[in-house]
Amino acid sequence: MFRRRICFCFACAVAALTAYLMMFAAPSVASAQEKKAEKKGGDAKAVSFITDVAPILKENCFACHDAKKKSGKYDMTTFEKLMAGGSDGPPVVAGKAKDSDFHDLIVTEEPRRMPPRDKGEAVPKDKALVIARWIDQGAKLDGGLDPKADLVKELRVRWKPPVPPEKYPFPAVVNSLAFSPDGKTLVVGGHHELTVWDFAAGKLVKRVYTRSERAYGMVFLPNGNLAVAGGRPGQEGDVRVYDLNAKGRFAGDVDILAGVNDTKVMLKHLIDVDDSVLCIAVSADGKYLAAGGTDRAVRVWDLSSGVAGARLTQTVENHADWVLGVSISNDGRFLVTAGRDKTAKVWDLQAKESVVTFPEHQNIVYGVAVKGDGTAGFSVGADKQLRTWKPGGEGKQVKNAGGHGDEVFRVVFNPKQPMLATSSADKTVRLWNSETLAAGATLNGLTDFVYAVAFSPNGEYVAGGGYDGNVAVWKVSDAKASPKVFNASPGYVAPKAAEPAKK
Repeated sequence: MFRRRICFCFACAVAALTAYLMMFAAPSVASAQEKKAEKKGGDAKAVSFITDVAPILKENCFACHDAKKKSGKYDMTTFEKLMAGGSDGPPVVAGKAKDSDFHDLIVTEEPRRMPPRDKGEAVPKDKALVIARWIDQGAKLDGGLDPKADLVKELRVRWKPPVPPEKYPFPAVVNSLAFSPDGKTLVVGGHHELTVWDFAAGKLVKRVYTRSERAYGMVFLPNGNLAVAGGRPGQEGDVRVYDLNAKGRFAGDVDILAGVNDTKVMLKHLIDVDDSVLCIAVSADGKYLAAGGTDRAVRVWDLSSGVAGARLTQTVENHADWVLGVSISNDGRFLVTAGRDKTAKVWDLQAKESVVTFPEHQNIVYGVAVKGDGTAGFSVGADKQLRTWKPGGEGKQVKNAGGHGDEVFRVVFNPKQPMLATSSADKTVRLWNSETLAAGATLNGLTDFVYAVAFSPNGEYVAGGGYDGNVAVWKVSDAKASPKVFNASPGYVAPKAAEPAKK
């Protein structure tokens, strides 16, 4: 998600509609095919507002006409407000698309066209025709829907995730990964799924289908369940808890788990927000779970009563921009966070107050970690530095260390020894002494930005995953040896390099 050559912001797409000059000459904007059907005694297919029209509006209009921006004093995010219009009054004349400003503005070639030309490309003609047909058919709302209902939420409820491809035509970016509690397998985020691998053999053993398009963070809870933060960029975000040991169905020798609707697989849906949730952490005792994302908030759940009884206890809005990283001290006191606002911050979960802001990176802070006893915080970011500082007091920097040749995305603790691992856009994972910040081994073998890094529960292995879908696993005690590398996109076959032309 951090790649510079991809837009870093998950902003909603904004486009414009092309002109239909022929429509104005006709008494109706219905297509010739529809008129032909009418002459034969058939009726044109009824257009559903929520199924056919609302998705077009969300894609092309809501970015400027939501409850916050209200361009032209026009909020289109409920049917009631859509029909009421903005500063120019009601825009729809039911039954007459050619007399409706709503339609006129989206098809006109004049500069007043909506959305404005400087906001994007025109919407395809077939979508413009859908809106015209809906108006000509009476501009009705589907039965059973509340005119005051939030259309974004209504669309979200109705959206159905696709089934992941049997074989990936392109590699899926690895934004997160985690070793299983027994250390034998590695869970990797895929496209609308989690994939589970026998990393020693590079063999796929399990696929867990998910509603989320991408998994940005994952952590195993002490009871063995997996908590995952993710979503669909610009569409929705969530935190869900899965039981990867649930019964599935086999496709060949791969176990398939239905993590979208099977409540024995997807045990708990903790949160549903308007954009992606980007990071997640759990306290050592499993009591607290925290997740943060693009809405600038970090939500904290009390899991004392188990996953089924999870209780949201705090919503921390301590950053001025996206929350990109989160960590919790072992005693459950300090919540340490990283932000796109160029700071790392510390929140006291017991006192429910902000205690430290660490600004020394002076650039985006991507990842954080906190020492188990809460005496040291660690952060990495776009300044290519690993920094350590005191979570209490004034939050002054203790030390910083360079070594990576590009932005650093993640920092994690080895659970068994005083060691940190960092991952970077320089295509490497590096090991560090967590007490002195002395540089350890540089782990090579990946060929693109390394977004994810994790240690095995016994601390013997470290894994990294990158933009090109490749995953590498190194043995910590033999870091100089070549790692086990495999592509975590099921069935993907990398194209062969072109042979040089013969002379």
